[in-house]
Amino acid sequence: MIIKLGLPKGSLQDATLDLFGRAGFHFSVRTRSYFPATDDSEIEAMLVRAQEMARYVEEGILDAGITGHDWVLESGADVEEVAELVYSKTTRRPARWVLAVHEDSPCRTPRDLEGKRIATEVVSITKAYLDRLGIRAEVEFSWGATEVKVPDLVDAIVELTETGTSLRENHLRVIDEVLVTTTRLIANRESLADAAKRRKIETIALLLRGAIEAEGKVGLKMNAPREGIGGILSILPAMRKPTVSNLYGEDWVAIETILDEEKVRTIIPELKRLGARDIIEYPLNKVIH
Repeated sequence: MIIKLGLPKGSLQDATLDLFGRAGFHFSVRTRSYFPATDDSEIEAMLVRAQEMARYVEEGILDAGITGHDWVLESGADVEEVAELVYSKTTRRPARWVLAVHEDSPCRTPRDLEGKRIATEVVSITKAYLDRLGIRAEVEFSWGATEVKVPDLVDAIVELTETGTSLRENHLRVIDEVLVTTTRLIANRESLADAAKRRKIETIALLLRGAIEAEGKVGLKMNAPREGIGGILSILPAMRKPTVSNLYGEDWVAIETILDEEKVRTIIPELKRLGARDIIEYPLNKVIH
């Protein structure tokens, strides 16, 4: 059994390969090759533009693939969204398609674009958005460099942003949010009907979600005198409850927990003050609930 897996080529490529690596699937991308080598004998990978991924998955050329929810909507492809994976090329939060105008534009609301021209890569999504608002405007496909087209070529754009930096650098002002989108693992419906392929795709989804869940978290181990564990446990975060186990032949216990990495710098001095010793912090690759 082989799963043909599409990986996004372009801006999302490095973040995706990093995520798969932390999930336990390691790919090697050779220069000018669109077929990454992998250490998993049940996976054949191919680099595909995210914009085209859903169509190839729908047609069964690929069993599964990684792409944005936005490109699934834009393509209209009939695929199964197996898992939502909240990561993008530079941040770990959803990306947004926004309606933006030049900072000097008199347009303040979407309705001010009645009869105007809008450029975007997501023509179908933009037209559906305008239809919901009852706004008639001309929507044209943009082949790229969309931000520089305002105001000389078009009146507004619908553009993808994570941080808003590029919009600000091009003197653009957001007047509405069109769509919030996240990355998804999608699958061909016939592939999911095959029991072996479904198990493999669901395993990939499980491990990818585990890798994302582990981001920003660390494990913490320590030893503490038994009579002092009450104070330690009262300040110690945990996903559920910390693990406490006896140390052999001593009146000491070992305590282990998982917590947000940002809390470590403040909690370790407190743990030390309360009697904890031999404190060890360690990184996590995956957290599976």
